[in-house]
Amino acid sequence: MKLYLAPLEGITNHIYRKALYECFGGFDKYFIPFIRAKQNLNFSGREKKDIDPENNQGMYAVPQILTRNADDFLRTASQLAGLGYREINLNLGCPSKTVVTKGCGAGFLDRPDELERFLNHIFANTDLKISIKTRLGMDDAEEFEDLLEIYNRFPLEELIVHPRVQKDFYKNVPNLEAFEYAVQKSKNPLCYNGDIFSAEDFAKVQERFSSVDCFMMGRGVLALPSLAREIRGGKTADKDEIRKFHDIVYHTYCQEVSGDRNVLFKMKELWFYLAPMFTDSKKYIKKIKKSEKCAVYECAVNELFANCPFNITAGQ
Repeated sequence: MKLYLAPLEGITNHIYRKALYECFGGFDKYFIPFIRAKQNLNFSGREKKDIDPENNQGMYAVPQILTRNADDFLRTASQLAGLGYREINLNLGCPSKTVVTKGCGAGFLDRPDELERFLNHIFANTDLKISIKTRLGMDDAEEFEDLLEIYNRFPLEELIVHPRVQKDFYKNVPNLEAFEYAVQKSKNPLCYNGDIFSAEDFAKVQERFSSVDCFMMGRGVLALPSLAREIRGGKTADKDEIRKFHDIVYHTYCQEVSGDRNVLFKMKELWFYLAPMFTDSKKYIKKIKKSEKCAVYECAVNELFANCPFNITAGQ
């Protein structure tokens, strides 16, 4: 059984991944949120930190590329290979409208002929392992049959399927019938991704798709950082572990990000997922959300940990 951490833009950056790896572990691969392939080959500051091998020590990290230009993909992949990466993931799943309107992410699925030409070009010009993270299509799950035929023509490292269409974003429920079709028809190794929020959720998916041995989790990990460990038979996180995890993330942001406002923006985003772990926490979460200075934020967090009962089932 293989467990993967999904790439979530703006959240599962190198700071989050390192803290998760140190505190809980449990993942076989840690996917790096997408890098925008550009003709000028310049990585942003965020991208440079995310792909720096020093920031991914000990873990098997896989960079993800977002583009619809094959030459840009190949140039970026070559740069990543120079840093030591041997596997690259192609993002065909991002549902964001700003991405989709440019024909990238899930938007590329609406251009199947262009997508096939893209894949032909990159597979003919690189020896790197290429995996794909895909949705079922843009508007209708029936689109997936034609897309899977295209994927089957190429030797993918693996095909990671999030069984929703673009217009679903993260609403509705995963289309398990469509994933069943992939299990029956895919010529490439499959990985399931979608709505695994607990060990019980995982057990249900694993039971239904017993021939699949690879599973990716994203939002479920944000709400329960020990999820992979728990799936493997380990213990659920306790309050002290969540405190340690929080402190590592927070202090690293303080070191690497300038300005209280920017640090707190990242931490408030994290608390959106962690807050349900604590009962009777409403007034403390409100203080956290309203804080504009790190000193005020730290007091609010200390009060929450000191006064709120920890109920991990609430976080699930």
